[in-house]
Amino acid sequence: MNHGATEGDLVCAVDLGGTNLRAANIDSCGRIYDRIRNATPASDAAEDVVDSIAAAVRQCEAVALTRGAQIQSVSVAVPGTVHIDTGLVVNAPNIKCLEGYKLGPALESALERSVLLENDANAATLGEMWQGAARSYQTIIGLTLGTGVGGGIILDGKLWRGIDGTAGELGHTTVEAFGGVQCKCGNTGCLENYASAIGIVRMAREGLARHSNSSLHSIAVSDLTSEKIFSAAMAGDELALEVFRRAGVYLGVAMANFVNIFNPEMIVIGGGVSAAWEMFAQPARAEVLRRAFRVPAQRCRIARAECGDDAGLIGAAWLAIQNRSE
Repeated sequence: MNHGATEGDLVCAVDLGGTNLRAANIDSCGRIYDRIRNATPASDAAEDVVDSIAAAVRQCEAVALTRGAQIQSVSVAVPGTVHIDTGLVVNAPNIKCLEGYKLGPALESALERSVLLENDANAATLGEMWQGAARSYQTIIGLTLGTGVGGGIILDGKLWRGIDGTAGELGHTTVEAFGGVQCKCGNTGCLENYASAIGIVRMAREGLARHSNSSLHSIAVSDLTSEKIFSAAMAGDELALEVFRRAGVYLGVAMANFVNIFNPEMIVIGGGVSAAWEMFAQPARAEVLRRAFRVPAQRCRIARAECGDDAGLIGAAWLAIQNRSE
């Protein structure tokens, strides 16, 4: 779509996922123009990822030029911890070849222009602050419930990255201290093990033996997905409902801690699992009210995200626009 972009006002934002690489041109009002979606290369070579991102940016650039518009800057949301100043990817569980790799400088060299990097969950939280559910709020906790659980912390309108750039790993806060499930991060009992798509599938599998009448028995265990469990819950399946209730309770335990620590105006819940928000919102909210201090718990709005898959792209663009004006 063309909203009359003027030359020089576009950011090419890239959202690098474990499966897909998405890019779009976004203007300073947050409007999205040209979209590109490619598969993330399944490669052990970081250079292949660089080539894919660079190719997507060039595609966006070429489309913008047909309208006489230019890309002013490039911003990339990465699924892992990044050092903003050096462009180093510290860890990236879903794209292992990028760990320890200076992605920023490599992209700048390939594109011959400056490139901003940001963690994808941080970018998604910024996107919701700028164009989504958290508009007009300044102190925000973002949770992205997907394959794992990502997080972002915005304090007084500024992203809080911590001293090493690792702040906001909210999915790896402990919510089950005794007998908790082993997490891929090395800890046990992480929120990610209970409120993510993988956690929901695991809890359903574990509950099958106790629920002999569950409709989930008709699905091969290897074919169980969080979407299918959500459908079963919508149809009133007792096991599926219990799984989402448990996910909500664990999410509520974590959010009660965030409320007491940060006193946020809003907690915004995004990611693919948030499609099932109605199934676990009530137990999550109840747990927050039960555990957190009354005043900040009642003050904090807990809402489903509004930007969907575009949150990371929009947040990455916002960062570039802010960077340009500083």
